[in-house]
Amino acid sequence: MPDEPSDPSFNDDPQAKQASPETASDPDTGADVASDLKALLTENADMRDKLLRTMADMENLRRRTEREKVDTSRYAISNFARDVLTIGDNLRRVIEHVPADEAANDPALESFLEGVELTERELLKMMEKHGVTKLEPLGERFDPNQQQAMYEVPTTDVPEGTVVQVMQAGFSIGDRVLRPALVAVSKGGPKQAPASKAAPQEAPGFGPGGAANDDAPGKD
Repeated sequence: MPDEPSDPSFNDDPQAKQASPETASDPDTGADVASDLKALLTENADMRDKLLRTMADMENLRRRTEREKVDTSRYAISNFARDVLTIGDNLRRVIEHVPADEAANDPALESFLEGVELTERELLKMMEKHGVTKLEPLGERFDPNQQQAMYEVPTTDVPEGTVVQVMQAGFSIGDRVLRPALVAVSKGGPKQAPASKAAPQEAPGFGPGGAANDDAPGKD
């Protein structure tokens, strides 16, 4: 009679089953694992890309919000400042309409004129403190973005397109024109050299520059 295995649990031994050629791992299982790993790596790359895009969008939003906040703070007083300019215009008219010789001969009138000039200087200083600055275009090349040409003056003393007279001062707030200056422009003189800026210069016209009516980030 042949010998039988002494241990009845021999057939249940996992190691024995693993060693058995009949229970060896299927090659298809390794292929499935590799496919799953590739899919996970692809999904991870997609999620990383989406995360980076989201972070970039959030950074752009933060910068845009900060910029809008600064613009709102800077240009919020545009309408108020434009109304205050009317007061400055009236002070300037008073100063220009008082003859200098009469003021010199009349102490009271001279004192009054000095008070008006002091008030005008304080007003300009206060406006400059809040970002509103006076434009001084006299003798400069005409710029339709900052000035409004009222008429042309025939002259050969200065290059054509030069501001030769300022009827009303212009003002800017930040990098925007709050009010264009009303000017007279020379005509008939030598041609000026082309501007170095790439944008073409417009010929002296009879309309305000495009930036003259800019207010806060949204127009009122």
